[in-house]
Amino acid sequence: MADPITEIAPAKVNLFLHIVGRRADGYHLIESQFGFTAQGDTLTFAPADEISLAIDGPFADNLMAEADWQHSNLVTAAARALQTYLGLETGAHITLTKVLPVAAGIGGGSADCAAALRGLCRLWGVAIELKALQSLALSLGADIPACLAGEPVMVRGIGERLDPVPMSQRVPAVLVNPLRACATAAVFASYRASGKAFREAQTPPATITALLQNTGNDLTAAAVEHCPDIATILETLGEQPGCMLARMSGSGATCFALFETDAAASAASQHCRTCWPGYWVMQDWLRV
Repeated sequence: MADPITEIAPAKVNLFLHIVGRRADGYHLIESQFGFTAQGDTLTFAPADEISLAIDGPFADNLMAEADWQHSNLVTAAARALQTYLGLETGAHITLTKVLPVAAGIGGGSADCAAALRGLCRLWGVAIELKALQSLALSLGADIPACLAGEPVMVRGIGERLDPVPMSQRVPAVLVNPLRACATAAVFASYRASGKAFREAQTPPATITALLQNTGNDLTAAAVEHCPDIATILETLGEQPGCMLARMSGSGATCFALFETDAAASAASQHCRTCWPGYWVMQDWLRV
């Protein structure tokens, strides 16, 4: 029997997140630069008569606690959508090893969904034109088209407008999540209630310096209302030697910091684990 096909689903990190408007249907219009970690969830795919999903890993229970998780998970949603698009009845047995926290502002579910689309295309031996695959991905979730390639990208609209970034490099990073709920809908509701003005659309940052100086995450204050730990994490990360930037990703509660050197990131990671033994902490390289 052939070896199973494997896909890595790296974490998505919003290096900045600006709210620039809102559509009549309620969706917010954003400008954001996505970076991606090297580590992430792992999906394996094996031939089968039907679509089935098994979940393991440290955050498996969080997903399997959901009602009807076999059918509600984005991975199986991707499989069914791809079956329908291709007009196939071929199945697959998918195993998701969940190492990224759930609902954490780092696109874990979106990355898993994108990896499922990539892996199933390989398993079933089909090639789909990128724009068509991105359109299918967008029907499943706003962040999923950007997660398909897992490469740094500027994202606009509700996630459908993608442009390559003018810089591309690997930067040492540390990610921290307090493992407390920070619901996206509640954060956006608090953002709207704040009356904060939308930002003007701008030219994407062309250098790391511009990225650090001229951008931010417009949802941070709203997220802190629901999860005060975010403020403490950002302050602590920002105080670590060699830290160039400490910021929240997405709607929280994951925070990240970029560091000048790998040694500085390693020291900061150890400090965070000592300070918060119950938190999720990951040291990695971030592609920006």
